[in-house]
Amino acid sequence: MNKILVILILGSGWFFHANAQNISAAQYIAQYKDIAIREMKRMGVPAAITLAQGLLESQSGNSDLVKESNNHFGIKCKSTWTSEFVKHDDDEPGECFRKYKTAEDSYRDHSNFLRGSSRYDFLFQLNPTDYKAWAYGLLKAGYATNPRYPEILIKNIETNKLQQYTLEAINEVPHFDASKYQDDPVNKSSEVSNADSNLTAPINLTINGSKALLVPKGTSLLAIATQNHINLDKLLTINDLTKDGLLDKDQYVFLEKKQKEGKDNSYISQPNETMYDIAQKNGVILQYLYNYNQIAPDDFIVAGTKIFLKPQQVSAMRYQPSTVSGQSQTSNQKVDNAKPVDETARTHEVLPKENLYSISKKYGVSVENLRTWNNLSSDYLQPGQQLIISK
Repeated sequence: MNKILVILILGSGWFFHANAQNISAAQYIAQYKDIAIREMKRMGVPAAITLAQGLLESQSGNSDLVKESNNHFGIKCKSTWTSEFVKHDDDEPGECFRKYKTAEDSYRDHSNFLRGSSRYDFLFQLNPTDYKAWAYGLLKAGYATNPRYPEILIKNIETNKLQQYTLEAINEVPHFDASKYQDDPVNKSSEVSNADSNLTAPINLTINGSKALLVPKGTSLLAIATQNHINLDKLLTINDLTKDGLLDKDQYVFLEKKQKEGKDNSYISQPNETMYDIAQKNGVILQYLYNYNQIAPDDFIVAGTKIFLKPQQVSAMRYQPSTVSGQSQTSNQKVDNAKPVDETARTHEVLPKENLYSISKKYGVSVENLRTWNNLSSDYLQPGQQLIISK
């Protein structure tokens, strides 16, 4: 009788222990929602989508794959994976799956995986609160092969009210009150030069007539776009950027289109400033600055260089300091070496889309002669600029 009792107790104990290892969807969400919110703020993947995928792919954290590898999203090794892995039966027997030290590592890799693959780029152009578009987008991009994958994610989100975590992540991004915008700050240049110091929250500004923010390092452009109801592509275009990501330094971000000309006539470059920094600081479209100063995108800007923020008369353009990459001539050195242009010589007014090569062919002169006669330090021309085309 005692033996039977012991067996029953042990058996019951084993039974309850086995059940204790299985967690419910609600427990899974409570355990990982904060990580999903952090990941949304870090990389822009909606928290609701992350949790819905985690619930599905990991069977609420109860799958054999999770227990063996902490892999909550069924991400396979692929050729780029060089860390630990496990073999697991999926579409085929013994497939290679990534192994993580912690569940949080799996969540971070999930965000990195989506951000790092070009086939998912279009997802980050979607409104992060549109979980249905994200769900169908994941299937379209090939994340899963099950045609019902989007429906399952949507059901997970709606049944478990996961959308609240996406909204929570968005609401934790500081709200930018348009009514508090101030025009050009009095000490604008020093504000930027100290931008990497103690800035912890965005500052609302109006620079050169356009609404902008001075944003701390590490802020997501997607978060800025979402909070201000701006399409991400539009935000990138406004700010002369080509891709999304986290800001690598404190930086001006414009919410409205910048101007073609600056408020002031010119600006003196500061140490370590790029033409992009100058364009953002003064609210001028970057390409116009290149044109006004005959500077190429990869040219090096010497501290103390006078950068024109508006179109200039040709005579003013002839004495600009050298900004060619690898040179370090000062403004004074360039002026001393410059030769006056003979105003009586035959000239040509540069038309839109013209370059030195096309002009040289038009008049039967060499490009080198055009550079010499006009004291040009680069091949960039400005429409309306007068060029000497004969001596």
